[in-house]
Order: sequence, then structure tokens, then C-alpha cells
Amino acid sequence: MPTDTPGLIGYALASTLPVVAIGALLLRYTRNRAVTTSMAVLVLIPTLATLCGVVAVSDLMFGAEFERTAVVLAVVTAVTVPAAILLGRAQARTMVWEREMLEQERAAEASRRELVAWVSHDLRTPLAGIRAMGEALVDGVVSAPDEVARYAEQIVRETNRLSSMVDDLFEMSKINAGALRLRLEPVDLREVVDEVLAANRATAERAGIALAATQPEDKILVAGSDRALGRVLTNLVANAIAHTPPGGRIDLSAGTDAGQAWARVDDTGPGIADADLPRIFEAGYRGSSARSPGAAELGSSSGMGLAIAAGLAAAHGGELSVRNRSRGARFEVRLPLLASDGR
Repeated sequence: MPTDTPGLIGYALASTLPVVAIGALLLRYTRNRAVTTSMAVLVLIPTLATLCGVVAVSDLMFGAEFERTAVVLAVVTAVTVPAAILLGRAQARTMVWEREMLEQERAAEASRRELVAWVSHDLRTPLAGIRAMGEALVDGVVSAPDEVARYAEQIVRETNRLSSMVDDLFEMSKINAGALRLRLEPVDLREVVDEVLAANRATAERAGIALAATQPEDKILVAGSDRALGRVLTNLVANAIAHTPPGGRIDLSAGTDAGQAWARVDDTGPGIADADLPRIFEAGYRGSSARSPGAAELGSSSGMGLAIAAGLAAAHGGELSVRNRSRGARFEVRLPLLASDGR
């Protein structure tokens, strides 16, 4: 065994470099595997390299000094390898969480850009109409009393729709920012269904659609905001009316099962394309390239009705889902069910 420093360095390098090379190959082989495996290999490389270096410079003389060194290395290995595995698992969870958050941020940013583009178009359309009708009135192009009244009525209608679109944008921004605050209290879901039925029956009749409700006799108590839950079902009914042809039918129903309350809106429309189902609750998504708004009485036509409904349902601790039936589509809201005493 050499006693000079250059000789010791040469022995150490000759014995440790192969270990490092093998470790590098193992890291390359395990780079697409679990992070815990890579962390364990990283810890073992310097430990084994140290052991090989000690063996080399001791000239394979396993004396007391070597035994003490081996014991120390064994203890270090026993402590660092489990620690590396635990740290690797924590790092893996962090990486997965960060990746998911990044993907969600990218999806949200893409959705926001799409929403801005769509809403900008929808805002310009009624604004252009209001401007044209206002200029016609100012310039005296329209002077007959009946025509003036018709123009004024159309301006009011378009202004109301613009106001509804702004309200939708404000509501959607609060939902996306997590700033939505609801005052929850015991609410009978049947009463909400009755209110929505009464408010939308005339609209459905004008569209040539039958609107009916089916409910149990017992109360369906949920912790919620009467206004917000009414908004959820109203948006669902308005969507069903917009996509159900004349002569069709929309059924509202409510009930309980598995400790949950549910409310459903079933229509007899054409259903939803499979490609549109994953994005049906995205703000601004309509599942069609056509951007012409529907009738003003069906809402703001901002394309945010279903997204707002889903956000309000989530704010109640529930969820909104959709699926196609043999004829038409079914939107279902599920909420936590309260006990009969309101707890």
C-alpha cells in the first residue's frame, strides 16, 4: 500500500471511479422510475465509493481500523437510505402536485383567454345594435311613433341583456377568485324547485316546451342560499329551454339518496356531443362555433350559465354533473343532506 499522498489519491480514484460510473448508469436507468429509487441510489453512491476507497488503501487488510470504518459506514447507510426514501416520496408528491397545479393554471389561462374572446364578441353585438338604433333615433331616420316605441323597446331589451352579461362576468370572477361568500341556512330544496318552475314556465310555454316538476312529499333540507340555488336551477332550465326543440319537454325533479339531496333537469333535446361533455362547465364554452346569442328572455347568452351553476354548486359543498340519456340530457345537482332538525 502506498504511503505518499499521490499514491493514496491514485488508489482512491482507481477504486471509487468505477463505483461512481456504475451509480451514474443506475441513475440513468432509473430516471424515469420512482423518485425514491433515484434518491436511494444517490445516497448509496458516496457511501459505497467511500467503502471501496478504504478497502483499496488498506491493501485488503481488514484490521480494527477497517472494522470501525465499516461500522460507521453501515450506520450511515442505515440512517441515510430510509431518510432518502422518505424524502424521495415527499419530493415525488411535491412534484406531482406542482405538475397538476401547473396544468390547471395553463388550462385556466387558456379558458380565460377563450372567455375574453367570446365575451368580447358577445358584448360588441348588442352594443352595435344599440348604437345603430340610437343613431337612427337621433338622426330622425325613425320618426313614426310606433317605430320609435319599437326601437326604444329593443334598446331596453339589449341593455338588459348587456347588464345580465356584466352580472355573469362579475359572478364568474368571484367564483374563480374564491371570493364568493354565501350565507348558508336550512333550505327546502322543493321550494327552490317550485320557485324556478313558476319563474320559467311562461318562457317555456312561449318556446312551445312543456315544463313540469316531480317532488316527494317530505322536506329535502340542505344548507344553502335560496338565491344561489335558485340561480343554479334557473341556469340549468334556461340551458334546457335553449336546446330543446318546440314540442319537447323539460322535467324538474328532486329527491334524496345515500345521504345526499339531488335536483335534476331532464330535457328531450338532441343531447350533448361526447367531445363537448368534458368542457360543458367551462366558462364561455358553448360547444358550437356559432356565436349568435339566443333569445334575450333565456338569459344573458354569455356562455357562462353552466359554469356559474357549477361554481355555485361547489360553493355549497356539492357538485354538478351531466350525462346523456336515451333522449336528451340530464343535469344533476347533488348537495349534502341535512337532518330533519336542520343539523
